Amino acid sequence: MLSLRGTDSDLWVAVLAGGIGSRFWPASTPSRPKPLLALASEQPLICDTVDRALSLVEPRHLSILSGDHLVSPFRSILPNLKEDNFWVEPKSRGTGPVLAWAAHRILQSDPDAILVSLHADHRIEPESSFSPLIRSAAEIARTEDILLTIAVSPDRPETGYGYIRPGEPLVNGNSLEAFWVGEFVEKPDLETAEKYISSGYWWNSGIFVLPVSRFLHEIRLHAPEIGGYLPLLDRGDDAAFFEEVPIVSIDEAVFERSGQVGAVKADFRWDDLGSWESLTRSLASDATGNCGLGDFHPVDSRDSVVWADDGPVILFGVDNLVVVRSGGITLVTSRQRSSELKQLLVHLPEGLKEKHAGSSPTAASEGSVSVESDSRSDK
Repeated sequence: MLSLRGTDSDLWVAVLAGGIGSRFWPASTPSRPKPLLALASEQPLICDTVDRALSLVEPRHLSILSGDHLVSPFRSILPNLKEDNFWVEPKSRGTGPVLAWAAHRILQSDPDAILVSLHADHRIEPESSFSPLIRSAAEIARTEDILLTIAVSPDRPETGYGYIRPGEPLVNGNSLEAFWVGEFVEKPDLETAEKYISSGYWWNSGIFVLPVSRFLHEIRLHAPEIGGYLPLLDRGDDAAFFEEVPIVSIDEAVFERSGQVGAVKADFRWDDLGSWESLTRSLASDATGNCGLGDFHPVDSRDSVVWADDGPVILFGVDNLVVVRSGGITLVTSRQRSSELKQLLVHLPEGLKEKHAGSSPTAASEGSVSVESDSRSDK
């Protein structure tokens, strides 16, 4: 893990690690979800994210938010963390309720806390740029008492991300490029995404910097579907809160409704590893455009993505495929359809959906490639 490079005493970090990552099936399953896969480096994504968090805070200010069934596998690869670092969601209810719950818990210990919310499936390069930017963003959130998101300059008309329309510049004493958020818009079609880019919109990274008191106030003010259940947390009835609160994202419940939201422009490259196609942006390709991890061998084949953790994969005379061999299952699809795996899983027998993969490929082997470091802005 990275060494601790200094902390701000009121900073806390919550890592959202409860998602399955069904677009990475069959390597990602409910019993081995995406955060346990080595998709951005030679270690699992959750380890990359925890390293990032520990560049900001002491371990006692770090929480991993996930289901109970993931605590054991997470602890096995994060031996330096303690049981208290794992906050178990009694029931999955989306990012809105779980972040409200985390903020409420933190508020009891530190009313002046600034909560940094990280997803467990992001790739950030260079890592050295991350903590200085987040610390500076926390200072703005602290001073202005506002909610902040980290905005990323788009480099392609991506239809799977949320966009931000910038408003007026947000004046700050940290020489950061920042602005008030004029509007959040979610996952446009291709034509709309192209218009957004030409109009100066930014990607919403989903990395949030939140003064917990302000955050909970905005929830009560703008998100009654969550705020109405906060009295259950006041009474210490976390189980009832998660049983009764509806499923809703924090973007929809708070950030799209509140007028107290700003954005800080990222100075690092960022990618949300959302589908097999995203590996083409994080892994080096061979001379004919193939990339992947594990024991794979392309022959007279081009522009394909391969994951092979359950025996070798041979490509011969094929182009533009995604081939995944994991847990006794082989998936073959086109790169164009690889983002649609959620729809595929609806049509599969339950036994195939749940089948667990073996060890993820983390080290270079014949036919595998290393993680690429380049100059692109990847989300």
